[in-house]
This record gives sequence, structure tokens and C-alpha cells, in this order.
Amino acid sequence: MSHLHKDSTRPIERVFYLSRTIVLLSSHRTDVLELPRKKPSLQGCLCYNPFAVVNHIQPVDIRPSPIAGTWYPGDAKSLAISIDQLLNDAKPKDIQGQIVGLIAPHAGHRYSGGVAAQAFREIKGLEPEVVIVIAPLHRPAEEPVLTSDHQAYATPLGTISIDQDLLVDFELELYQKHALKLGRLRNDREHSLEIELPFIQRCIETSYSLLPIMLHEQSSRVGQAVGEVLGSLLQGRHCIIIGSSDLSHFYPQAVAERLDQTILDRLEHFDPEGVIQADEQGLGYACGRGAIAAALWTARALGADRIEVVKHATSGDVTGDFDSVVGYGSAVIYRQN
Repeated sequence: MSHLHKDSTRPIERVFYLSRTIVLLSSHRTDVLELPRKKPSLQGCLCYNPFAVVNHIQPVDIRPSPIAGTWYPGDAKSLAISIDQLLNDAKPKDIQGQIVGLIAPHAGHRYSGGVAAQAFREIKGLEPEVVIVIAPLHRPAEEPVLTSDHQAYATPLGTISIDQDLLVDFELELYQKHALKLGRLRNDREHSLEIELPFIQRCIETSYSLLPIMLHEQSSRVGQAVGEVLGSLLQGRHCIIIGSSDLSHFYPQAVAERLDQTILDRLEHFDPEGVIQADEQGLGYACGRGAIAAALWTARALGADRIEVVKHATSGDVTGDFDSVVGYGSAVIYRQN
């Protein structure tokens, strides 16, 4: 698939590798620890890595990254430098309110990283307890809504634990209220969710957990159900919602800009139903239309009332080939002061 789509310590005594499972034996436990970005320490790590963000005690069952080294740099130092440069290049926006969520593209970082960074820059310094990433599933599946069957996601920057309690509640309410069964994936190769994680890891410096949601069915019915359940479960919690989607695919630049603008206009009007309808009617295109809509419905339930599109570009702006491009847009979802 094209990338366009584009302070307690624990002295470790032994490390055993059992078929992708890491088992640690140590003399005493450690508290949850995160490495600082500056003056890195050897404490609490399997190995010294000044660019890794360790959010939690090392989980047992970790989803390995299938795209590190291709869709983004495969080693921690290069990835951290790359993400930080993208964030530094992004121009600050004057968002007058409390940020509830983001919309970001999910192509390879070379192509859409600059667009994604413009939105992610706005959450630097925030301290959510959980980050919810809603993304499309680009592969066949029986269930309309899916999640990971692992305990954590891994990138070269470290691991992010999945909030198992929240996931269980989400699964239960999704089925009881909307008769939607939640599927679970192991060792999946879906890029659209993972591609956002390195940005999260470099922007959020405090401990947090992840709720990964993938939509195979991009309908209003499913998007609204997901938004309603999340909106109920997340009341009173400090969270960030991220909707993952690219825009038009493989049109000439002028056509792509017109199609993309339709989606972006409906996005700025806070119209989740309109985003889905634009795609279904051929007026615009977003491979993650359902993910965008679900993120908007969730954010609205949490009090968000404004969306600002912060950047739009195409793959042609990177490659110089404007005959067949993929569109990317990013936005900030917030509650006005």
C-alpha cells in the first residue's frame, strides 16, 4: 500500500524473550515513570534511550509496529528529531478555548507530517489522562467497529498502554445501546491509527493511556453510535479525541482542492453528518469520513462548539507531481472560552 495513503527504580536482573513476549525479573517494583526529554536517565528502562517516552510499566502483550522504518523513521533518535522538526516548523494558531480534539491525516510522515503537525502542535503541554484515536480500517473485517486485542501499542519512541477499563465499558455500552459488536485485532497492519502515535508521544509529556478505535463501517449510524457512547463515558475526564483521515485520492491538484474544500467547509461548520453525506454524494472525499464524524459527535457531547481548519496540502506539494495527488487536512476542535 502506498505511503501516500497514503522516582523509584527497578534494577533489572534478567530479561527473557519468549516468542515476542518480554518477561522481566527484577528485585523490586517500580512506580510508573516517564523519561524526561532533557537530561535523560537510565532509571526504569530496559536500555538507555534518550528519545523514548516510557509512559507505563512495560506491558506484556505489545502490538509491534508494522510501519516503523517505512511510513516514518524506524529508530527512536531519528523519529524524535523528525517529529520535533515538524512541530517546530508549524506556526502557532490563536485558539481561543479549551481543546477537545484534533483531525489529522494518516499518510507517511514525509507526505502528510507537516499537515498533521500543525494540529498536534496545539496540544503540546496538555495533560490528558486518555487519548482516543478514531481511525478507518482499510482492510476487510466482519465487525463495523474494531479495536486492538493487545495491551499496548509500540513505536520506536516507546509503548502506550491501552486503557482496558475504558475499553471494556465502551464495548459493553456499544453493544447494549446500539447492538454493535466490537471486533478485536491482533498483529494488525493498519497504519491510520498508529501513524498518529509518534506525534502524541512527542507532544504529551505526562502519563496517559490510549483508546484505539477503528471503523470498518463509515456510516452515520456507526459514527453517531461511537460518538454517543464515548461522549457518555468520557464526561468529566481530561481527554483528547483524534479523528484520523486523509482526503481526496489521485485527482489532479485543482480537482483535489475543490473536493477537499467541500469536506473542510463542512468540518468547520461542525457538521459530522454533512462530512459523510459529501463523501457519499461524490462532492468530497475522506477515507476516514466515519472517523471524522465520530470524533465530531464525541467532541460535541463533551462541550466542543468550534472547529478551526489549520492546514491543507496535497502530496503534490511534497513530490512536485500535481497530476495525481492525495489531499490532507488538519483541524482543531475546541470549546470557546
